[in-house]
Amino acid sequence: MNHYSNTSATLAIAKASFRSILRSPSAVVFSLAFPLIFIIVFANIGEKSVTVDVGIAKGCDTVGPVYKALKKVSMLNLVTDETEAEMNAELSKGSMDAILNIQKNGNGWVMQPPLSALPNRVPYTVNVQYTKASAKGAILKSVLTNILDDINDVFRKGIKAEQAPVLAAVKETTIAGREYKYIDFILPGQLGFSLLSSGVFGTAFVFISLRLTLVIKRFFATPVKRYSIILGEALARITFSLLGALFILLVGHFGFGFTLVHGVFTVINMLILSAIGLIIFMGFGFTVSGIAKNESTVPPLSNIITLPQFLLSGTFFSVTAFPKWLQYISNALPLTHLNNAMRKVAFEGAGLGDITHQLFILMIWGIIVYAVAVKTFKWE
Repeated sequence: MNHYSNTSATLAIAKASFRSILRSPSAVVFSLAFPLIFIIVFANIGEKSVTVDVGIAKGCDTVGPVYKALKKVSMLNLVTDETEAEMNAELSKGSMDAILNIQKNGNGWVMQPPLSALPNRVPYTVNVQYTKASAKGAILKSVLTNILDDINDVFRKGIKAEQAPVLAAVKETTIAGREYKYIDFILPGQLGFSLLSSGVFGTAFVFISLRLTLVIKRFFATPVKRYSIILGEALARITFSLLGALFILLVGHFGFGFTLVHGVFTVINMLILSAIGLIIFMGFGFTVSGIAKNESTVPPLSNIITLPQFLLSGTFFSVTAFPKWLQYISNALPLTHLNNAMRKVAFEGAGLGDITHQLFILMIWGIIVYAVAVKTFKWE
């Protein structure tokens, strides 16, 4: 008589579950097809709703007409709560598009031309530092040109053109950096989309189906432990999702130039993050399967969890494009921190030790969601 092995039972359940996932059209659609479609669409049309992140240097004049005009431009996200070192680091990595420092030089004005001869006598000097790591510098340059033209036109009103004074002049510098492409933003968001869909919908449908069809009850008539059932299903879903994540990363990198700073090492870190995110999202799936009374109630309950995160977690566009009050909600969601962590690892070359803040928030979410899942999950 062979000795019973619970490990073998767990692996057998995982193998059977993995085959079931591969045969499920919805699993393939949510985990692979949808993310790939979004990646192809967004990578080709580019970013239409643009937000330009502009760091405001310490000591910058924030009461003058130039800054007030910039505040009214909806596409500009003026960052005022970071140190000089933080802004410079983000500028070099392309996660900040420019740094602005407006200096008031006095109340006088200087005649044109030339500005370069007497730069300190212009009432306001707008110092702008761009980076080659971001393609959005041209947008800010255009915005600044229009604003300064309007301000200077008002300032010159009633004065002959040859004596035209200038209220504000621009000084520009550009630093070198890695080019930040739109695919570098959109792909991590779509990968997060895939993991959230798989974790919530996949887990919820599987366990409520096993419960309603009495499959779990039949398991109880065997020596299989309860944890083997959960672990086997989890291993199958993690394996499938990691293979899907690897496929998305490879398609993004070789097909659209998605940045993987450290190559294979970056891919490994991305897959580790994917596994962490999926395990947390599966906790939501366990909760839904416990609350749902039948399979028809799974979609609405799952959408309550997934839709707000799809829309508010930087999946399709930057969180900084939202009003401040909505950003507080966005920054509390687990998918936001997973997306941010993936972007830092992929484009900035961060290691897992560099994203401890995001991992800590994800850990807190994991503790909360599994505490709820333990209370709501039903075997029968």
